[in-house]
Amino acid sequence: MNLDNSFRVGIAGLGTVGRGVVRTLQKNRELLRKRVGRELAVVAVCARSRSKERGIALDAYEWEADPARLAARPDIDAFVELMGGEDGDAKRSVEAAIGNGKHVVTANKALLAVHGHALAEAAEQQSVALRFEAAVAGGIPVIKALGESLAGDRITRVVGVLNGTCNYILTRMEKNEASYPEIFSEAQSLGYLEADPTLDVGGIDAAHKLALLASLAYGTRVDFGNVDIEGIERISLRDIEQTRDMGYRVKLLCVARMSEEGLEQRTQPCLVPRYSTVGRIDGATNIVLLEGEATGQISLQGPGAGEGPTATAVVGDIVGIARGSAGTTFGQPAATLVSAPPARSAVPVPYYLRLSLRDEPGAFAEIALALAWANVSIDRIRQYAHATEAAPVIIVTHATTRARLDRALDEIRRSEVSLREPVSIRIEEI
Repeated sequence: MNLDNSFRVGIAGLGTVGRGVVRTLQKNRELLRKRVGRELAVVAVCARSRSKERGIALDAYEWEADPARLAARPDIDAFVELMGGEDGDAKRSVEAAIGNGKHVVTANKALLAVHGHALAEAAEQQSVALRFEAAVAGGIPVIKALGESLAGDRITRVVGVLNGTCNYILTRMEKNEASYPEIFSEAQSLGYLEADPTLDVGGIDAAHKLALLASLAYGTRVDFGNVDIEGIERISLRDIEQTRDMGYRVKLLCVARMSEEGLEQRTQPCLVPRYSTVGRIDGATNIVLLEGEATGQISLQGPGAGEGPTATAVVGDIVGIARGSAGTTFGQPAATLVSAPPARSAVPVPYYLRLSLRDEPGAFAEIALALAWANVSIDRIRQYAHATEAAPVIIVTHATTRARLDRALDEIRRSEVSLREPVSIRIEEI
């Protein structure tokens, strides 16, 4: 029995974010009590190692070896899952919490991107909250913005830079004039990359987040499996330098848009105008643009990761539940979320192409014919000095569809004058 009317939580996962949550609850105890109207009390915690030094006082809390056991404790009101991973202990413990009538707060975008709809249905059947502000864009309150503040508007497009590691790598390549492998190694040594780096540089982490935003924006079931995903591994220093000369910067861009054909979701490197809102974002900063019929374009930017910002988002969710605000997980009852057919962008846009051609007469003419055959017209061409038989050629097309460009690239790949895999980057006007 909870005699003191405190709101009691159990925390599973004491890594960077978990430590930050405990530290925030301890440091701001009185502030939070005044804002919530009652105490926010940590009852028990759980992590892989009990003996690890974490720089926070944990003696006042009980220790559970099994996160699912922590999630089912009768003396907690909310279970905070900060372990990560789409399955395993994270999924098992969140299901245990919901099954035992506990509210859940998580920062786990992978779990929700894969199992979000089923978990949302289970939570709503149990009349408990499932909150995940910290799962997308760290300290930026984009989940609340979509689910609450913009609930009365029709969202036309969601655009974001949602992976700080990729933005850090691309920014450092430009400023240091260093290659992708060099900056990748630097980011790895600084601990910026996941244990599996492809989650970051392969675009998967950003795609997890985009799938959650698309569900909130369009009332659809979370559909991570139909996100078109491309990472930054093929972006070279040459691409960054040459596109800079043309007034662009390379960003790993996440875009969601609903059309008559269905739901477009894509995470891919794009060129954006250098001095646009998105183009000016440097380092590990995240940005989300929300475009609505009534509100126009709203820009939210800030730290997309880190102990303080992400922990603040977690604590914000705890505060919301403690105040009595349960709500729905994805902005409307899970049973009303629809399955939208996947769609590719049919909006014509320009593309940047980097080709390596055999240095011989008629080589470019053959490429021009391949583009013309696919009905892709050329806006600009640049050829750079070279010391090998492979001549670097840059083409910027007029606005065209991805389908036409793919037909042209298939022809170019089959051509004997093309010596390397062509690189294409979409130019996104924002």
